[in-house]
Amino acid sequence: PALFMENARKGSIVSRANSIGSTSASSVPNTDDEDSDNHKESYKDQRRRAHTQAEQKRRDAIKKGYNDLQAIVPTCEQQDFSISSQKLSKAIVLQKTIDYIQFLHKEKKKQEEEVSTLRKDVMALQIMKVNYEQIVKAHQDNPNEGKNQISDEVKFNVFQGIMDSLFQSFNASVSVTSFQELSACVFSWIEEHCKPQTLRDVVIGVLHKVKSQLY
Repeated sequence: PALFMENARKGSIVSRANSIGSTSASSVPNTDDEDSDNHKESYKDQRRRAHTQAEQKRRDAIKKGYNDLQAIVPTCEQQDFSISSQKLSKAIVLQKTIDYIQFLHKEKKKQEEEVSTLRKDVMALQIMKVNYEQIVKAHQDNPNEGKNQISDEVKFNVFQGIMDSLFQSFNASVSVTSFQELSACVFSWIEEHCKPQTLRDVVIGVLHKVKSQLY
């Protein structure tokens, strides 16, 4: 009987110990599941943070672009009186930028036309230079030819005849309605009526006329 009682007491103790162990094990939190949830939540936060940073970077880039446009385009600084106290909207900045680009295109075209006109002026001056050089060379080659044989009156008549002939062709060919038409017509007239051969024929005709008057 004593042995039986001892074994029963030991069995009861073991049973209570198992019960306590089971209860304790069930009350201990599952740390592995919580770590997994925390890891997942942290990954979501990282993605959200990265998306927010990328969006903010994009907005900053757009803002910087508009600020640069306002600094570059002069008309963006000249606000109307009605909106002088307000900040320019993005739509107004874009429209003023478009207007300024169109203005620059027109200025470029105008400058190209001016360059073309100046090139024609240079060509005309080069032609005149060649003609004068030929005249000077002719006098240098024959310095004494005809010396003191032509009076100033005859020289004036020759000059007047040449200028009258040139003026008549100029007046018939050149329009002076506007500076643009004048420039265009002048160059056409120079190329047509001031060529060396044409001037030579004019001078010869004037000389024949003056000679017939003298003799």
